[in-house]
Amino acid sequence: MVGIRDVAKAAGVSVSTVSQVVTGKRPVGAATRARVEEVIARLGYLPHPGASQMRGGRTGMIALVVPNLANPFYPLVADGMQDVLAPRDIILTVTDSNVPDRSAATIYRLLSRRVDAMVVAQFGLDEPSLAALRGAGVPFVGLGQAPPGGGDFVHTDDVGGFGLVVSHLVERGRRRIAFLGGEESAIPTQQRLEGYRAALAEAGVPVRDDYVLFADFTREGGRSGAAVLLDRTDPPDAIAAANDLIAMGVLDTARARGLRVPDDVAVTGYDDIDAASLVCPPLTTVDNPAREIGRACARLLMERLDGKGTGEARVVELPHRLVVRDSS
Repeated sequence: MVGIRDVAKAAGVSVSTVSQVVTGKRPVGAATRARVEEVIARLGYLPHPGASQMRGGRTGMIALVVPNLANPFYPLVADGMQDVLAPRDIILTVTDSNVPDRSAATIYRLLSRRVDAMVVAQFGLDEPSLAALRGAGVPFVGLGQAPPGGGDFVHTDDVGGFGLVVSHLVERGRRRIAFLGGEESAIPTQQRLEGYRAALAEAGVPVRDDYVLFADFTREGGRSGAAVLLDRTDPPDAIAAANDLIAMGVLDTARARGLRVPDDVAVTGYDDIDAASLVCPPLTTVDNPAREIGRACARLLMERLDGKGTGEARVVELPHRLVVRDSS
């Protein structure tokens, strides 16, 4: 079995540095961390003295790894997973990383705790994480994206879903429609931007580069992004936000500037989290069925663990739905 000293020697670092990468208890330089994680993945090191048991007995624990638990979408996914797991007395542990390039360290820590299986959001589907999961033989499901190299995943059609909300804005007479995304590198941002561009092209509305802006998937990101867009010399008459939290931040900025929604500027979101119907005005959005996504992920994992889901990778695509409210 590969040990921590083997990893340290191959990476040219101390044993304590490897331990710090695995546990995340102390900061490690980005270049050093990347080198250690590459060696861990290449050698198949599992940081637990009983790691070999991972292929045998079960712990009754499944993990959900997401980028940010402050986003209400992910707790709803966890609720859906619990619907499937709780009747079988399986414990769900939920963890977030907040820093995408630390996802591999998060995966290693969970493997060291001998979880039986994992659901991993897009940010965690990087090469070191996938190598560790596959090397450990731990079943996993990708949330929102197909794992590179193949694997089970559950998603909705973000391209088509975002196209729905943009087409709705066009039908309402809006022509200066801005896109306010999350982090530019995030898969949901890329897919929803693709849907935005496709819907405008189909409607014959030019895509303006100055109407495409990236912030982050938070309410504060929406506030700051909306301020930039509304300060344009020719401000948009509609802002299509990449999620509901961003859209709520847009509403905050519009209200602070004395703008009427939707008279002066229409605002739309994506996900239909519970708060979307409670803000003022209630938010037009796209229902991204988080609870059902969680249930589907849990079912796929249980089938793998029960030996019923052998063979090729399976894909579950769930339907989305436009939810029209007063903000548009």
